[in-house]
Amino acid sequence: MTAARPVVFIHGLWLHSTSWQPWIDLFRSEGYEPSAPGWPGDPDTVEEARRNPESIADHGIDDVVEHYARLIESLPTRPILIGHSFGGMIAQKLLGQDRAAAAVAIDAAQIKGVLPVPLSALKVTFPVFRNPANKRRSVSLTEEQFRFAFGNAIAEEESKALYERWTIPAPGKPLYEAASANFNPHSAAKVATENSGRGPLLLISGGKDHTVPESVTRATLKQYRHSDAVTDILNFPDRGHSLTIDSGWREVATTVLDWLGKHGGSSAEDGR
Repeated sequence: MTAARPVVFIHGLWLHSTSWQPWIDLFRSEGYEPSAPGWPGDPDTVEEARRNPESIADHGIDDVVEHYARLIESLPTRPILIGHSFGGMIAQKLLGQDRAAAAVAIDAAQIKGVLPVPLSALKVTFPVFRNPANKRRSVSLTEEQFRFAFGNAIAEEESKALYERWTIPAPGKPLYEAASANFNPHSAAKVATENSGRGPLLLISGGKDHTVPESVTRATLKQYRHSDAVTDILNFPDRGHSLTIDSGWREVATTVLDWLGKHGGSSAEDGR
């Protein structure tokens, strides 16, 4: 007997998990069983997260990976993972651990081994790095900072609406871990990129992304050069970091659905 294949959406920094709701509705209509669990400590709503920012603080990359690994173990079969920003890094780590059938990493945060750190990315992370104590704290973006980091490729009015609807404080710890990854042989940002037995991976970049520029995604692709597993890359030239939540989200989502259909990620699956 076949069952609907689970899809787990993983958000990144500064967005609440409910920002995936349009994707959930679309994927469910296509026969999948989607869900978007939050990170450890994430309250259920945007409003609660803003009222209680310290519930989110001091969770690092390994904490988040272990959190999702436990959730995956409760599923009837290995899921498809779709992650944005740091969620894209988490999805890659879990795929490399053979915990997923396939993964899509959208504007994924820099993994260990990726060297370019564009100036725009440094500007995005400055609100965290300007105070070393933020490693153990949660940090919020201002509307102006969100505009630069997420909404630079869309109208200012839409960027403001997305900021008001979806943004929450984010833990500083993952950014510190990613920044020091290439100096730490045991970095939490390390991904098993040489695993040839893993499921297929799709990397997606936005050509106007300030937070994770296309150069970072292409450098990530090179890290997989020793793996024989399917590793594809797609670029949306006119899109920024908001591409999963802005008015053009459906184009990205249908592209993901098409890719999954070509690489064995059908909506039905037999058992684990």
